[in-house]
Amino acid sequence: MSRPGDDLQAVVSAVIEAHSEKLGALMPVLHELQAQLGHIPEEAVPLLARGLGLSRAEVHGVISFYHDFRQKPAGEHTIQVCRAEACQSMGGRELERHVRDLLGVDPGETTPDGRFTLEPVYCLGHCACSPAIRINDAFHARVTPQRFDEILNTLDGDSE
Repeated sequence: MSRPGDDLQAVVSAVIEAHSEKLGALMPVLHELQAQLGHIPEEAVPLLARGLGLSRAEVHGVISFYHDFRQKPAGEHTIQVCRAEACQSMGGRELERHVRDLLGVDPGETTPDGRFTLEPVYCLGHCACSPAIRINDAFHARVTPQRFDEILNTLDGDSE
């Protein structure tokens, strides 16, 4: 009989095995695990710690330190609004406030319908085109609140 977590155990074991020859395998293991599962479930932390010979605190510390790792499933669309100085000086704070108000979520949260996750990001590397956002893997430059609304409406039709 299969127990809850058996599938997770198998996935974690397979990912660890695939990277077992690498020195400092935690980062590649975390990246691959997130690619397969969409996030790093809390239940995976002790499995990773045991499999890699690390403490739970070490594993959790790496997951929580790097913003690329998610501890909860993301929405269908991930929205990142740049918070770096160049974007802030060109209206990034107002844009982020607009996005938060429109979606009804704060950075790090997902809309109740599971469509959008708003993630904080501190530089997208598009400083000359501020303010910049990334939705999924697409970058958008010189985004105003009105332009954001237009972009959002093109994702799946009307965002309402």
